[in-house]
Parts: sequence; C-alpha cells; structure tokens
Amino acid sequence: MLPSDTIFQIFLIFQFCLGVIGNSSLLMLYVYTFFFKPHLKKLIDSVFMHLTIVNMSTIMFSMIKDIMFSFRVPNFLDNVGCKAVLFSFRLSRGLSICTTSVLSTFQVITITPSKSKWVSWLKPRLSTWIFSSLLCSWLINLLIYGYMLDLVIAKTNNSHVGRGYSHGYCQNKKVGKQNSEWFFSFLITHDFFYMSVMMWASLYMVIFLYRHRKTAQHLHSPNLSSQSSPEHKATHSILFLVSCFVLTYWLNNSITLYGFYTKEKNPRLEAIDTILTASYPTICPFLLMKNNKVILQFTSSFSVLRMTCFQSSLHG
Repeated sequence: MLPSDTIFQIFLIFQFCLGVIGNSSLLMLYVYTFFFKPHLKKLIDSVFMHLTIVNMSTIMFSMIKDIMFSFRVPNFLDNVGCKAVLFSFRLSRGLSICTTSVLSTFQVITITPSKSKWVSWLKPRLSTWIFSSLLCSWLINLLIYGYMLDLVIAKTNNSHVGRGYSHGYCQNKKVGKQNSEWFFSFLITHDFFYMSVMMWASLYMVIFLYRHRKTAQHLHSPNLSSQSSPEHKATHSILFLVSCFVLTYWLNNSITLYGFYTKEKNPRLEAIDTILTASYPTICPFLLMKNNKVILQFTSSFSVLRMTCFQSSLHG
C-alpha cells in the first residue's frame, strides 16, 4: 500500500495537470472562436476568457511551490521568490472572486426583461460596464496585495511556531498588531462585498428560473418547460459555477484562518488547504465547456460522422 505522502504527491500532480490542460484547452478554444468563428462570439466570452486566464495563474502560482514542497525540494523559494509567488497567487485568487461576481451579475442583467429602467439603460452599455468592472478589479487587487509584499519572507527553518501565515517555503514577517488587523479587515471587507453580490445574483437567478417554470406549467406548455433556451442553460451553468466557488471558498478560508490563528501548524491541514485552493480553478473550465457552441458543434459533427460510418459498415 502506498504511503499517504506519495498519494498526496500523485494527487497534486494529477490536479495540476488536469487544471492546466482544462484551462489551456478552453483558452485556445476562445482564441479560436474569436479569430476563426467570430459569428459564434458572445460578449460573455470575454468574461469567461478572463476567468480562464486568472484560473490558470491561480493553479500555476499555488500548486508548483506546493508540489516542490511535497517532494522536499530544499530552498525552492527565497525572500524575493516568496513575495513574487504569493503576490501573484493572491492577486489571481482575488481576481477570480471579482470575475465570478461580474459573471453572475452579467447573467442577471441578461435574463432580466428590459421593462425595468435600469436594465434597459444598462444592457446597451454592457461591454463598457464589463471592461470598467474588470479594470477596477485589477486596480483594487493590485493595491491590496501590493501592501502584502512587505509582509512575506522565506522560512529560515521548516518549523514555525506561533500565530501567523506559514505555508510551504514562506511565512509572514512579524509586524505590528494594528497593521495586520487593518490589512485583514480590508481583505475580509473586499471578499465579503463580492461574495454578497454573488449570493444576491444567485438568489435572483434561482427565483427567475422558478418563476419561468411556474409560468410554463400554468400555460400547460410542456415544450416551454422542458426545452431550455441558451440563456437558461447558461444561467444553470453559472449558478453551478458560483455554488462551487462559494463552497470551496468558505472551506478554504475556514482552514486558512484556523491555521493562521493556531500556534502549532498542522501539515495535514496545509495539504487539504492546497487541494481546496486549486479545486475551483480546476473544475471551472470543464463546467464552461459544457455549453460552448464550438464544442457542441464538434460533438454533433462527430456523432453524425460516427453514425454514417456505422451505417456504411452495415451496408458494406
């Protein structure tokens, strides 16, 4: 039977490969659509592309150092390396929260009837709103995590006793209590705001889908209730995406906060934290591929080709 450390190493490598392959494939698919299938291009694809790039960065900057640490590679990161890698990882993770929030809000605006004044005003300006929202997300996260650069140093030894951040090769530098409390309060406020927007958007989408189904049943139209429009399919996908994000986010943050305030660090909890951190970025591309028109066209063409070959073999 394989030891637990070996199983963990194999799982990390598998998760890393799956996440990189999934996100890079989806990114190439969007690039192909933008350049060679412009008629299939939709406004929401720009948000999906941004989310895919952010997810790829999260996986790269979170998992490579953890894989190296699991194999006991010594001194993989020095002070500069810790600052650069953790800044890039936290920036990518912060942008992931913001982009998922923008995605859920975009879908709410898309499915809401234009009878509402704010929707009728906003719908023609969606492209500008998306660009402004993502640009603000970049600026806010750069400002927040730019401050963090001075708080992180490389570990001088493998043991870290006392409260604070300690993970793999890096740990936090001892700073004043007031400064650290201010920084973490700002982080919690930032995350809470975007999570609240996500939860509100999700609740709105659930209510909208429920009302649509009730209307279809009231009109005695089985076709209307059973056949989902592309907007409804996209809404279901985004709801599932947001649910996965919220679940992994709270589990991940709970373990991170417990580890931060515990004096003696638990390697098992660090391992679980590593897996949870990369769970959403790994799952995300496969959820997004589900309703991609290029993939649906390819699978449809492949099914037709397979049926043609099967019929030819029967007649032959």
